[in-house]
Amino acid sequence: MLKSMEEKIKFQLGFTEFRRARGGGGGGCINEGDAYETDRGKVFVKRNSKKDAKLMFDGELEGLKAIEATGTLRVPHPMAVFDDPNAGCALLMEYLDLKNLRKYSSQMGTDLARLHLSNQKNIQKAEKEESKVGEKQEDSHQQAIEKFGFDTPTCCGYIPMDNSWGEDWPQFYARNRLEYQIKLIEESNGDRELMELWSVLQLKIPVYFPKELSIVPSLLHGDLWSGNAAEIDSTPVAFDPAAFYGHHEFDLAIAGMFGGFNSQFYNAYHEIIPKAKGFPKRHKLYLLFHHLNHWNHFGSGYRSSTLGIMRELVN
Repeated sequence: MLKSMEEKIKFQLGFTEFRRARGGGGGGCINEGDAYETDRGKVFVKRNSKKDAKLMFDGELEGLKAIEATGTLRVPHPMAVFDDPNAGCALLMEYLDLKNLRKYSSQMGTDLARLHLSNQKNIQKAEKEESKVGEKQEDSHQQAIEKFGFDTPTCCGYIPMDNSWGEDWPQFYARNRLEYQIKLIEESNGDRELMELWSVLQLKIPVYFPKELSIVPSLLHGDLWSGNAAEIDSTPVAFDPAAFYGHHEFDLAIAGMFGGFNSQFYNAYHEIIPKAKGFPKRHKLYLLFHHLNHWNHFGSGYRSSTLGIMRELVN
């Protein structure tokens, strides 16, 4: 990170000490990160020099705030986003000494289920108090939300998601998630079979949501694969969210995509939120988004798996 960004963070947050720590760094395929020692404890700084990095980090900041406000699933405490024309963008958050998720797999499942039910409790509380949805409250992240979407764009990887609010979940998912990704592929290089399959699938999507299935907007992590889950000495931790309000089953799709969560995680989750009728087909439908998203991020190596899921869904 350029010195100018370090000085900006130090000045704006009033640190008297701000120096890179030994170890504690890390990064993935999208961002880089480093731990810093400060006079108020250790912090972690994620950085990215892409032109749209601020949009990505602004969304992550709001997602972390929203999840943290529920008091359910532990996430690093978010602090601030810093933008510098010469150094790119940085997201400052609490530093946590993360370890591989082992001891707290079951607790992770429990905490994720509690996160998914948190907005339902807010709605019930609002109804009980006869307060209107959208009224100004002390903490905007604890409002009762009755629509699908999010107040700001969030990114799954580096691609922004269209979080424009919608009242109908199947329509929102088809338009704001699947169609959005498919259009990106079409604009990039096109794919005839993809478009043919989509023309059939989009008409069939309502079938996967029977009338008896009640979908209350749940606050979702949005990108909870095994690489975004860990633990500290006392609790499981999730990070790098792509948060929005949607169907709770959506979070379980990428959770199983790379086989990182064990049976204890799923058993604990479904003990609180049992599988509803039609879950397997919807699981495939939600998995489709992530294969499309990976195709857009990493290329046509994900074409075969994407089209395979679509063929299963239309048959």
